[in-house]
Formats: sequence, C-alpha cells, structure tokens
Amino acid sequence: MIKNITIDEFLPLKNAIPLVDVRTPAEFEQGHIPDAYNLPLFSNEERVVVGTTYKQIGREEAILLGFDLTGPKWSGFIKRALEIAPEKKIGVYCWRGGMRSGAMAWALNLYGFEVYLIEGGYKSFRRWVLNQFGKTYQLWIMGGMTGSGKTKLLHALEDEGEQVIDLEDLAQHQGSSYGTMNKMVQPTQEQFENNFADQLRMLNPQRRIWVEDESLTIGKIFIPNPFWHQMKEAVLINIQVGLEQRINALVQEYGELDKDFLVECTERIHKRLGPLQTKLAVTAIRENRMTDFVRLVLVYYDKTYTTGLAKRQPEKLFTLVITDYDMAVNASKILTFTQTLPLLEQV
Repeated sequence: MIKNITIDEFLPLKNAIPLVDVRTPAEFEQGHIPDAYNLPLFSNEERVVVGTTYKQIGREEAILLGFDLTGPKWSGFIKRALEIAPEKKIGVYCWRGGMRSGAMAWALNLYGFEVYLIEGGYKSFRRWVLNQFGKTYQLWIMGGMTGSGKTKLLHALEDEGEQVIDLEDLAQHQGSSYGTMNKMVQPTQEQFENNFADQLRMLNPQRRIWVEDESLTIGKIFIPNPFWHQMKEAVLINIQVGLEQRINALVQEYGELDKDFLVECTERIHKRLGPLQTKLAVTAIRENRMTDFVRLVLVYYDKTYTTGLAKRQPEKLFTLVITDYDMAVNASKILTFTQTLPLLEQV
C-alpha cells in the first residue's frame, strides 16, 4: 500500500516509521530530514547525466535512461530498505515528491512494504522548517561571561524538567574563535536549521524554553533571523561567576588542546585582541602557561560580552551571582531566582 502523506502528518510518526531520502548523496549531505537514511536512486554523477538528458532531449529519454541506470540496483534497494525497516513500514521522499520517490515507493510497495510517500518531498519539509522559526516561543536566555558554565547550566536545568535548546550543540561550535575545539565539524546551514526546527517541534511553545545567549553567528552558522529577534527581546538571566573560577574552568577545557590550534585561533582575532595581547597570548600558549593565556584573551571576550549586554532592555535583564561548583545546585538556585522576578507572569 502507498499512502500519500503531508510532512505535518508524517513528522509525529517519524520515530516509529523509518524514513528514506532517495536523493543523491550530495543532496542528502547538503540537508535532509533529521534521522532519515540515504537510499539514493542515482549517484551524484548519474543525476547530472539524467538531468542533462531531460533538458537537451526530453522527459521520456530521461526516464528510459533512469531505468537503464537503476535496473541492476533494485534488488539492492529492497535489501537495504529491509535492513532499515524490517517491519516493512517505511517513509520515502525526494526533492519534490516526484519521479524518484514515486519509483522507489512503487518498487517497495510491489515487494510488500507499507509506504508513506511524502507529498512535496524535501521542499515541503524546508517550508515547514522555516515556518517554525516564525512562531512565538516563551524564550528565556542564559547569559554570562565566557567560562561561566552556561552550557552546563542549561543541561542542569533540563535535568530539572525545564525545556532547553542547546544551539552550540546543534551548531557543533562553542561560539568563540576556539569554538570547534579542534574536533567538531559544523553541519551545513541547511542541516543546522533542519535539526533546530525538529527540536523545536518536540517542545511546548506555551512553556518556557531556555537558550544560551549567542551572537547571530555560531562559527559559520547563522541563527535564523525570526528566532534571533525573539532571543534579543527575551528575558536574560546574567550569571555572574568570579574571574578566577571562570579562568580555572577554561584552563581545564582548553588546556589539553593542540597548541598549534590554539595559536591559529588566537592569531585569527589579533585585530580585536591587539598586537601586544596577541603576542603575549601566543607566547603563553607556547610556554604552556595556560592560565596566563586564558587571562589575556578573557580581556577581549569580557569586553565584547559587556558591550552586548549594554544593548539589552534593562527591564528584562536580571543578574544572579553564582559561586557553587555544583551545577545541579546552581540550576536550582536559578529556578528559585526566576520565581522572584516581576516579569515572570508576563512572559
């Protein structure tokens, strides 16, 4: 059986019914529905040849060529689909819900699969994604200078039952010049948005959602503008942590990283650090004086954060001093603090 289904209808079923993307590996890598498997009808090169045939000769010739290219692959497609969906229930999509997904759905149905064919394909999913960022959310922002432990606090709040979006995890970047930590690989902008929207889908927009204070960009990734504007208008809890406590935390986090990576990242911000500060910071890295290195670059990052904080609406900015090293204790303190705020009933 083949059931045509909209993206809105299918998304609630996504955890129970495996989904295959029959576009090329290159299209899939650029962006896909989260948790989908790639079962490409054509290779990257084959799609180019079929597309060229379609444009230069015509639709029927392109279809015949497509059958010639895929003919020997069909048993492999079905075997792979059985690995992905052993219960023989499966979702299928291509770019627009056209010939590629239609052909795969036909073959899988012939074999006995219950097929859910996504109407409008990936293109309809992208429209859905962009619509999510325009919705209204009850955002609360976790602020604080570099080294305050904001990300750890977010997850401690999540452990307390709060709704949380970890933008840095979605972007695979910690938001500074050193943000890749010499190991993280950022997704494409498109895939970041896909994953972000999928997480928003699982949250209740009528309840508070915590997000870490971020710049518009996280590494090479941009926060979608409608959501970014909501972040700038939201209540911000500015966590104040002592300088030495922040330095110690950052030394533990960055101290084991490759020195060449740290030097390269430091030199990348030399215009903002200044020539002398940059030279001193690089020397400290080379001499393994990590505390001195962190202290030097924090001058720049603290100044940047203070400048951004000054642009916030004063009536929505609240500061809380944190001294404990236990994140669960700090999360509890933050929640107690939010209950005392005059804006609590208005947001």
